[in-house]
Amino acid sequence: MAMISVKNLTKIYKGQATTAVSDINFEVNGGEIVAFVGPNGAGKSTTIKCITGIQPYDGGSVEICGYDLKRDPINAKMNVGYVSDDHATYENLTGYDYLGFVCNVYRVPAAERKARIEELAEMLELTDALSKQINTYSHGMKQKICIIAALVHRPKVWILDEPMTGLDPRSSHMLKQLMKKHCEEGNCVFFSSHVLEVVEKLCDRVLIINRGSIIRSLSTSELKEVYEDASLEDFFLSVTGEGSLADGEEGV
Repeated sequence: MAMISVKNLTKIYKGQATTAVSDINFEVNGGEIVAFVGPNGAGKSTTIKCITGIQPYDGGSVEICGYDLKRDPINAKMNVGYVSDDHATYENLTGYDYLGFVCNVYRVPAAERKARIEELAEMLELTDALSKQINTYSHGMKQKICIIAALVHRPKVWILDEPMTGLDPRSSHMLKQLMKKHCEEGNCVFFSSHVLEVVEKLCDRVLIINRGSIIRSLSTSELKEVYEDASLEDFFLSVTGEGSLADGEEGV
């Protein structure tokens, strides 16, 4: 059974003449890291917000670990850890208080909370900041507290929207290791990114979206066969109609 199953997903924003995403279909299985790439405005964040339950959708279906998002939203969302691209937190709380709130929402057993928080904070080198208010955190520290909040309930499905933004090289490396570890435990990771070098090295599969529709779905091995000696960046630019670096265009 797929951990994420999206069928004919369609989203239309009120007042817009065209669909934001149209008839999208894909699955993500246990043990997979799947990247979601596309130009700005292609529909990446809209799709992610629909499959996490943040935005309602107008057509199709979403299942998380077998739970239909519309018919059984609580069980579907209990299986998801989500890192947004805007660091949405309660900034007047301390890191400890915010993570305690998240544990309450996801029903993390009281006896396990402290150990889970401390383990993740140590991995991300945020332990010393947990007693401070989040509004004093740097951009990268806010990203880290959101990552901890997404993992503290041990979700099967981890969804991230541009997760590398604001992280220094060491923190980016730690995040990639966490993503690999999550999948090694039989879970899955689905994330959007503009950092194509990370996508190329980290992922099992890549979905390319353009103008609201998925135009390619390729495994890492298939990608290598398709673009051969060209870079993933050149391949991405060519299939999305954005030109080629060889033609003097800038990369994503």
